[in-house]
Formats: sequence, structure tokens, C-alpha cells
Amino acid sequence: MRKRDEPVRLTKIYTRGGDAGETSLGDGSRVSKLDPRIVAYGIVDELNSQIGVALAGDLPDSLHTTLSRIQNELFDVGADLSVPYSVEGRLRTTQEMVDGLERLCDELNEPLPELKSFVLPGGSEAAARLHVARTVARRAELASLQADVNPLARVYLNRLSDLLFIAARAANAAAGADEPLWKPGG
Repeated sequence: MRKRDEPVRLTKIYTRGGDAGETSLGDGSRVSKLDPRIVAYGIVDELNSQIGVALAGDLPDSLHTTLSRIQNELFDVGADLSVPYSVEGRLRTTQEMVDGLERLCDELNEPLPELKSFVLPGGSEAAARLHVARTVARRAELASLQADVNPLARVYLNRLSDLLFIAARAANAAAGADEPLWKPGG
């Protein structure tokens, strides 16, 4: 068995093991690719890719460092989701990870102006990309509700969507872009 910090060794990318609509979970058991757990960690993978798109753009250094770390954590969350919660001794999303997101939310939000309306997705290109990632985080959280998974993985995804909202606001502030605000009935 691999050590926890040992990288995965991929010698062959295609296996043909999923050609019939099934895939293996992290514990080796086989399930349908339509299994809610597979859907959930597939959306986490999409979320990670959306964060990669945001990172490919013009972001403040502080957001770049934060989002790069979160990309790695999302692989941990995906690993957690890929193994039934009843299996012990596996990599799991932790309260410490959730607490870290909450600290980041507070740090990024502190210098921002108080919200007086709902914010529409947009402003700068970086903010728009972060808003797209935020909505994918929400979808990943909702998908995880359909599966028997570590409850902290769900909490992590919820906090991450909050962080991405705040990061979008911070990106707009750093770019000097106005935040588009919702005008009810407008």
C-alpha cells in the first residue's frame, strides 16, 4: 500500500475498466458511473478545473496562492468522496480543512465594503471566473447530499463556495472593477 504522502503512480491512462458503465471506488469496489458518489466527485473534479481556469487568468498573488492550495485540497476531498464513509484509515476531509477555509473567508472579507445588495456574477474577468467556480462548488455540495459520504466533505464544499464568492469580490476590488449589484425589478 502507498504511503499517504507518496504520489500516485500512473503507468497507463486508459484501463478499459469503465467501458461497460462501471468504475472502481477508492476501496476497489465497483459501482455504476451513475452512482451519486461518482457524480459528486466528478463535479469536484470539474470544480478543480474551473479553479484552474481562474488561476490561468490575472489574479492577485494572495488569491493565486490560496487557490493553488485549494486545488490540492480538492484532490483530498475527491479521494474522500471516492471511498465509502464506513471504510476506515483513508484520507478524509477534516474539520481543520473547514476551519482553514473559514479563516480565509474572514481574511479576504475584512477589507471589502459591506454588502448592501446581492452581487451579480461578473465585474472583472477574474471575478467572473471565480463566480463560475463558486456555482460548481454549490453543485458539488448538492450532489454529495445524494451519497453516503463524510459530512465534513459537504461542509468543506459549502465553505469553499462562500470563499469563492468572497474571492470574486476581492478580485473585483483588486482590479478596481465595480461589482454588478442586483436591482430588484430592474
